[in-house]
Amino acid sequence: MSAAIDISDVSFAYPGYPPVIANLHLTIQQGERFGLFGPNGAGKTTLMQLMTGLLAYKKGSIHLLGNKIQRQNKKANNLFGFVPQDFSFYHELSPKENLSFFGAWAGLTKPEIQRRSAHLLQVLGLEDVSDKPVQKFSGGMKRRVNLAIGVIHQPKVLFLDEPTVGVDVQSRHAIINYLKELNREGSTLVYTSHQLNEAEDLCTRIALFDEGRIIAHDTLPNLMAAHQQDGLEGLFLHLTGKTYRD
Repeated sequence: MSAAIDISDVSFAYPGYPPVIANLHLTIQQGERFGLFGPNGAGKTTLMQLMTGLLAYKKGSIHLLGNKIQRQNKKANNLFGFVPQDFSFYHELSPKENLSFFGAWAGLTKPEIQRRSAHLLQVLGLEDVSDKPVQKFSGGMKRRVNLAIGVIHQPKVLFLDEPTVGVDVQSRHAIINYLKELNREGSTLVYTSHQLNEAEDLCTRIALFDEGRIIAHDTLPNLMAAHQQDGLEGLFLHLTGKTYRD
């Protein structure tokens, strides 16, 4: 199996602060549903921004499907999708208008945009509101628009930073099921969330991340057996502690 993401000896620090990530090595194989978890401030979002080129690192290397990730790497940008925790769409536009804009930005032709938009609006339950301004939507509907934008160009690797935060059970269920469908079709998923029960269902392999370092990395059953825990939440607390991290 080939690597989707290969991180070698990467370190990163914000100016004037100690390193957020220190000498990190990590490989994520193609076709995985990979979960990245850790306490608040552990560096998860920073790492995801490094993997997508939103932040620039000075030490080490990150390769995505064989392409070195650097800022403004347009070739690599077309290979991945990114669904951030913050909403990344134009609130005054409709889902259809947002998908048209971001599809064109990704280099899709008009027929491709129309075909992909129709599919995404249908599978994510947005057909009936496809022409309404997104600013009027519920939180769950906005999350589904966010996801649709991230996958409009059918990325080979999809990064998901808290893709279901603040949504109801129905929207969470629909989003997770669609992510599994994307994975079955060949997309590699790199996912982080505080929804640990959801993560148990979605992820085939996980890494626990704390203070800029990976402290555990394997399949969830292997990690639970090794640390004598019966779930991801117990494993998380066992390895990262129970003190406040906010």
